[in-house]
Amino acid sequence: MQLKRVSILALPLLAALATAPSATAAPTNQRETIAMAYLDALTSHNAADVPFAPDCTRVEAGIQTGYSGPQLTHDLDTGPQYQLVQRIYDVRLSTAGNVVTARYHLDSGLAGQRLVTVDITETFDIPDGTIHRIVADIVPVSGS
Repeated sequence: MQLKRVSILALPLLAALATAPSATAAPTNQRETIAMAYLDALTSHNAADVPFAPDCTRVEAGIQTGYSGPQLTHDLDTGPQYQLVQRIYDVRLSTAGNVVTARYHLDSGLAGQRLVTVDITETFDIPDGTIHRIVADIVPVSGS
């Protein structure tokens, strides 16, 4: 009888584990560590550890949204568009030469309520230990 009770109580835990987001892959090189600093700043709203080149640019969906390292730092720290970011997960990183590609999911919302989940692919050009260019493609996730 005791065994049945344990099994019944374990079902919700197993269900939660089955739907939990997968772990984020650890960076495997310095360029991926730099890209992860940017991703971490999306949720921490603290870009102090993000090494932007002074003339860094960012393009999202074909529209330039970043014009300099200082502006991008300021936006990550205080920009209302980033204050809506609740969490990022399922991060997958890859590197080809100076370019790091990060693919991940991002939940965005207000007052603790998730409004939308998007699938993001961002490429980071990191030729010298600083981010020179970011290109982001964002696609809403079905059902969010």
